[in-house]
Amino acid sequence: MAEASTHPAANPAALRAPEPPARGAADPMRPRRFRIARLRRELADTFTLELEPLDGAGMHFKPGQFNMLYVFGVGEVPISISGDPADPSVLVHTTRAVGTVTNAMNRLKAGQSIGIRGPFGTHWPAEAAHGDDVLIVAGGIGLAPLRPLIHTVLAERDRFGKVLILYGARTPEDILFTRELKAWRGRFDMSVHVTVDRATGAWNGHVGVVTRLIKMGGFDPGNTSAFVCGPEAMMRFCLTALAEKGVREERMFISMERNMKCAVGVCGHCQWGGHFVCRDGPVFRFDKVADIFRVWEL
Repeated sequence: MAEASTHPAANPAALRAPEPPARGAADPMRPRRFRIARLRRELADTFTLELEPLDGAGMHFKPGQFNMLYVFGVGEVPISISGDPADPSVLVHTTRAVGTVTNAMNRLKAGQSIGIRGPFGTHWPAEAAHGDDVLIVAGGIGLAPLRPLIHTVLAERDRFGKVLILYGARTPEDILFTRELKAWRGRFDMSVHVTVDRATGAWNGHVGVVTRLIKMGGFDPGNTSAFVCGPEAMMRFCLTALAEKGVREERMFISMERNMKCAVGVCGHCQWGGHFVCRDGPVFRFDKVADIFRVWEL
């Protein structure tokens, strides 16, 4: 019998966050009240909320997890956490105003309160990438769920090999977290490449899909952990490009998005094949879901 691998990535259960609180603990269906400390406009349709707990208890989370945000009297939506896991005192969420709840959220002001349930779901397994090159590939708003991972990797920089961020946006005006991308690019211990689908204004950077940046290389495919988040079509082509470069499927991690309601795997709204994205995801090791991921519009 072959010896079982002790590498964290060989154990999908290691990705899973703790089960919902036991009886007598905090109720995962009951929102806590947070005060809006700041609402920051990122792009024309994208904003960031910085939230502080009214009960004074900070929220500890892992990179890649999400919360259910409740606008009182309007409704509730799942949004990935985009802040620094090392600072639980301020909860940060970045999202687009695309529906009834997020548009209502976008109209809130500093000082108003919002309901929060969570954190929920699996996380980006930075611990599985210790000793590896780290390749972070994001498209559009997909950079927000990856931002906590970037914070974690940089806080533990000596545990990793090369660190490479590849980011794609529609136009230069759609580039998210511009200041941070510039700051990360200015470091001597990591590389950042940004591309746009369509150049406008004085843009002199890369033009084309983000998969072109993957083909440029700059990482060791046999010793790389890749973390990918963005529109599903973009992820499909990125995963194919990574495989063609020689990155193994068990070293690729993706974050999926589905219509979540309960966030604890009960209601079934987010069922994806044999998985509930809210409970078994949103972060998946690709080799464990490759078969269903390749089915379009599932």
